[in-house]
Amino acid sequence: MRNLKITSLAILAFLSLTTVQAQEAKKLLNEVSAKAKSYDNITIDFKYNLNNTKENVSQDTRGDVTISGEKYVLNMLGTTSMFDGNKIYTIVPEDEEVTISSYNPRNDKQITPSKMLTFYENGYRYKMDITQNVKGRKIQFVKLIPIDSNAEIKDILLGIDVQTKHIYKLIQTDANGTKYTLTVNSFKTDQPLSKTLFDFNESKYENDGYYINRLD
Repeated sequence: MRNLKITSLAILAFLSLTTVQAQEAKKLLNEVSAKAKSYDNITIDFKYNLNNTKENVSQDTRGDVTISGEKYVLNMLGTTSMFDGNKIYTIVPEDEEVTISSYNPRNDKQITPSKMLTFYENGYRYKMDITQNVKGRKIQFVKLIPIDSNAEIKDILLGIDVQTKHIYKLIQTDANGTKYTLTVNSFKTDQPLSKTLFDFNESKYENDGYYINRLD
């Protein structure tokens, strides 16, 4: 009877600790989301790594993204992806091709650039994870686990700069073991942007001989 009581107390203590950690994680994520939404625009330069030990694949690259509300311009792997609020444009200079598709948020389950700083607001359970010191900056990691048990994502570790409330690192592990790591090199806010930055000039690419591939 005594052992049962001790076990029950241990379970209650664990559940209480888990609840507190979840509340702390939610509070921190809410602060990060509010901070991101307070900016007119955000420009991020980042390092990206894809790693799959089973397939012996490891790939490093750099990229940059400018975000303003839902709109974005992403440069990565020699490709530019743009979203003007209605359509997504994927520009591949090597193939001289532009792919144009309509955006349907109901069909979008990926972490797009415009959602990178707020994707965790729905669909995840979370808890506090490790804390790291990165060149004098305190980085608090929060672990996110999809509520959907059939999700392709196993879990995500989100590293947050405790002082600035900016995301420093995102580590996504898929169900098949593939790991994607995005590390922020620079995080700039409210920069002067061209008024046409998010506008796609179709005639320019047609004149340059690009093939325009319309998916819908």
